[in-house]
Amino acid sequence: MEMRTLGRTGVKVSVLGFGCGAVGGMMVKGSPADQERAVARALEAGVTFFDTAPMYGNGASETNLGRVLASLKPEIFLATKVTVLPEDKGDIVGAVARSLEASLKRLGRESVDLLQLHNRIDAAGTDRPLTAETVTQEVAPAMEKLKRQGKIRFAGITALGETALLHRVVESKAFDTAQICFNLLNPSAAGPVPAGLPAQDFKGLATRAKEAGMGRINIRVFAGGALSGSEERHPTGVPSVPPIASGPTYAVDVKNAHRFDPLIKASHAESLIELALRFAISSDAMTTVLAGTSTLDQLETAIRSVEKGRLSADALAMIARA
Repeated sequence: MEMRTLGRTGVKVSVLGFGCGAVGGMMVKGSPADQERAVARALEAGVTFFDTAPMYGNGASETNLGRVLASLKPEIFLATKVTVLPEDKGDIVGAVARSLEASLKRLGRESVDLLQLHNRIDAAGTDRPLTAETVTQEVAPAMEKLKRQGKIRFAGITALGETALLHRVVESKAFDTAQICFNLLNPSAAGPVPAGLPAQDFKGLATRAKEAGMGRINIRVFAGGALSGSEERHPTGVPSVPPIASGPTYAVDVKNAHRFDPLIKASHAESLIELALRFAISSDAMTTVLAGTSTLDQLETAIRSVEKGRLSADALAMIARA
């Protein structure tokens, strides 16, 4: 398993990360036995980065991951998140601390390696989105306090929201890492948006984050599953997945995924899933790529795909023309 340095943290993490979210659903709705087998297999393959959040299954993901980690006792890099709710905005420091304490209880740990803001960053700042100023002037100090207390080692953001504001937060250097949307349907965080595709332009956000010394955590590598090329969902995952920064609907994303079928026919990859993963790890703008899975077979596919390494220059050229 290739290891990459997570920005200024200096920590080396696996290029494949274990996503514990509800989209794949393994750590939310999988059986306890399958959950332990999946984590054990990932560890065997060299995966060190594990990502969860309180909102994944309303705490189920953290609880289940905590149970498995207590059983296996591995040395890993553990990341979770905090969502600042509208009613929390008068006491963000307290809200961040309370959320982390609840997460630590579910995880059965005294600290985590990385705490990430889960809110979108938006100019209006109403409901759950937060303004860039709130993120840099209130959330960042709240996380710095937790660092001093030894509850977290590093602080990060989920880089979703208005592109210009995301760049502003990245350039503030107030955070150590950023979760960044990057996939075949929307590679704009590290390159141009393909002509004619209805996607948000992140304007090289991952490249800018790298320049700012941040670790870059690739989310939505499969566009919520659309890059499998099938509209059919596995029952372990959520039944429907709204697109993030790609097409207007999941069905449109699935249709656009088939633009890349010629690469499969040309034997650059065995499947769209493999192509999506290897495309992501081919970018030096990404440190680790989170793959959420529903089954052990899907996990094996992810491991096998990443172990094949980066795509060839010919394959990347075909993708750029697709």
